[in-house]
Amino acid sequence: MFPRSTTALLASIALVSILQVASNAQSPLATHHVREATVNGQAPMVGRMPATQSMRLVFVLPLRNQDELQSLLRDLYDPSSSSYRHFLTVEEFTSRFGPTQQDYDAVIQFVKSNGLRVAGTSRNRVNLDVRGSVSNIEQALHITLGVYQHPSENRTFFSPDREPTPNLGVQLWHITGLDNYSLPKPMYVKRENPSGAGSNATTGSCPSKSFCGSDMRAAYYGGTLTGSGQSLGLLEYYGTDLTDLTTYFKNANQTNNVPITLLSTDGTSTTCTYTSGDGFCDDTEQTIDMTQALGMAPGMSSLVMYVGSSDSAIFNAMATAKQLNAQLSCSWGWTPADPSTDDPYFEEFATQGQNLFAAAGDSGVWSSNNPAWPADSDYLVSVGGTDLTTSGAGGSWASETVWSDGGGGISPAEQPIPAWQVTTAKGCSACSQTYRNGPDVSANANFTFYVCADQLACTANEYGGTSFAAPMWAGYLALANEQAVANGYPTLGFINPSLYSIGLSSSYDTDFHDITSGSNGYPATVGYDLASGWGSPNGGNLVAALAVSAGFTLAASPGSVSIATGKSGTSTIMSSVTGGFNGSAALTSSGAPSGVTVTFSPSSIAAAGTSTMTIKVGSSVTAGTYPITVTGTSGSTTATTTVTLTVTAAASFTISVSPTTITIAQGSSGAVTVTTAVSGSFDSAITLSSSGQGNKQTVTFNPNPIPAPGSGTSTMTIQVGSTAATGNKTITIKGKGGGLTKTTKLTLTIIK
Repeated sequence: MFPRSTTALLASIALVSILQVASNAQSPLATHHVREATVNGQAPMVGRMPATQSMRLVFVLPLRNQDELQSLLRDLYDPSSSSYRHFLTVEEFTSRFGPTQQDYDAVIQFVKSNGLRVAGTSRNRVNLDVRGSVSNIEQALHITLGVYQHPSENRTFFSPDREPTPNLGVQLWHITGLDNYSLPKPMYVKRENPSGAGSNATTGSCPSKSFCGSDMRAAYYGGTLTGSGQSLGLLEYYGTDLTDLTTYFKNANQTNNVPITLLSTDGTSTTCTYTSGDGFCDDTEQTIDMTQALGMAPGMSSLVMYVGSSDSAIFNAMATAKQLNAQLSCSWGWTPADPSTDDPYFEEFATQGQNLFAAAGDSGVWSSNNPAWPADSDYLVSVGGTDLTTSGAGGSWASETVWSDGGGGISPAEQPIPAWQVTTAKGCSACSQTYRNGPDVSANANFTFYVCADQLACTANEYGGTSFAAPMWAGYLALANEQAVANGYPTLGFINPSLYSIGLSSSYDTDFHDITSGSNGYPATVGYDLASGWGSPNGGNLVAALAVSAGFTLAASPGSVSIATGKSGTSTIMSSVTGGFNGSAALTSSGAPSGVTVTFSPSSIAAAGTSTMTIKVGSSVTAGTYPITVTGTSGSTTATTTVTLTVTAAASFTISVSPTTITIAQGSSGAVTVTTAVSGSFDSAITLSSSGQGNKQTVTFNPNPIPAPGSGTSTMTIQVGSTAATGNKTITIKGKGGGLTKTTKLTLTIIK
């Protein structure tokens, strides 16, 4: 399910590690850190980092047992597996796949021996937070930290001049914090000249008819679930001022009842007070994320804002939280030096049943100049943008088109296409068959929202972006997870395999709003497209589809088949899937009587597929009714249906004559009665004829033929010639009809 280039990379890491234990030689890390712009001259070096400047780094260790981990991930999301959705705890994940304590201790010792300070450890032993001076870092990693002129932004950035090569006998995955080439940016936009343009929203329930988060709940859900018992996590690079959240709810005439936790993941401040000058801090994104998540799921047990200065710090905190959040959201974008940097965290999310949503961006089609990270990772759900119209304030969904600025396309990071997207991509003419496509889903992102931020006056219809859509979807997943738990099932974990299975099923149009108009550079089409993915959630239908146990059902059409002995018949076996089941099931039968054979073509039925069941009845099978059970088996998942077989006698008839002997004098006539009786499904006229009576006699039948369905009598008259020889003659009486021929005998005695 998760084929990754990192599998081969980890194999090489293992070999390098073995060699290093023996030699303790310098070795580059598993991921790269040097920016291409510093190598090709696009970013000229303008200086060096001050030697005494303190830096904050994260030493990241690779996960162990990568083959076993990939196998487990496939099983966790395979409904036919006995491990389906049996997610691991943090402790279980660490025990099986985390770095060993010995390796972790070795890295700690390396840090201390090189004049650096351990600022924090992690319970999965993946991250080690480190502080130190530029001089000590350069010496420990054998790099020079230069200052470069950014090639596309009016600023400088720092970066290493070469790949780190620490004298460490333990392989490292990555060192975060060695450059600031790409600064994380929030995925929202403020429309130009808002005072000179009309309102985009006309049906919202917030001031100026703008949309509140609760309007999105009404449009995309509209039911009674609230996310009860669920916790949601938000990725943020700055803290917030909760006064802005309070102002939002006050002005919306609503009350927030969800406890908010502001958690610093690496010492970054969780407060954000808007000021001018060097102390500038903007909490617009942070407040947007909270209002959209809370608006969709107003009854959650908690909302946690993970605040940090790096993706490594934030993602690992999410993966190791005391109470894991089953739904996570990221409304920020950046460009890593190596796209595989965050794979260890994403793999841990999926293994522990956590789903991350990421905003797909607000600049249209993805490209090398318009990157999408992390939205083009195949470990998360990428969320695009739409333009939504509702039926009124707090009203239901009315219509939806693609938001022209919504991100989507083919992975600029060239992430391999995931297994769950392969079939969908084949039916999408614009999609890549090689690389990951996005977005996966979408929701409203137009300039229609009410926003309170920075302790300033709130705005209406000025902000838009997929940063609204991602936390909306995270809130929606909280509703689905609440329902799954209420149904007695575990939470859903990573939902893309289920979403794509639902998208390919017959229930697609009832579970999603298929967005078929508009363009972001790619046109919207029927079904999946690169402008809106599968579309937006269609009320409670998608919740219901996600929250059921993944599996399949079988049905037969017709459910009853009547077959005569010696003949065959067919029934079509159809499968329907639930809960995102995407496997195939082998078909078998039981209950057929001796002499009846059952075959299936094909012998395995794919999700939402069909197979022809052929029943062949032998000629010796006793007539009667027999229930035949058809069983589909996919791993540990089974489903059955019944085909009722009625065996009838073969289509046939009998012929007899009465009396069987007759005496007629020369020149005279006589008559007998010929009787036919049909059986089974025989339905045909029967034509009578005779032979063996001799050329002096004439034989007639009345009626002839005996009319369909073939049962009846006919008077057979025999006229004996006056010169006929006396004696006995055997007359063969033949009946022919329905492709069958039957005979009987009559003895004629001729006397003088």
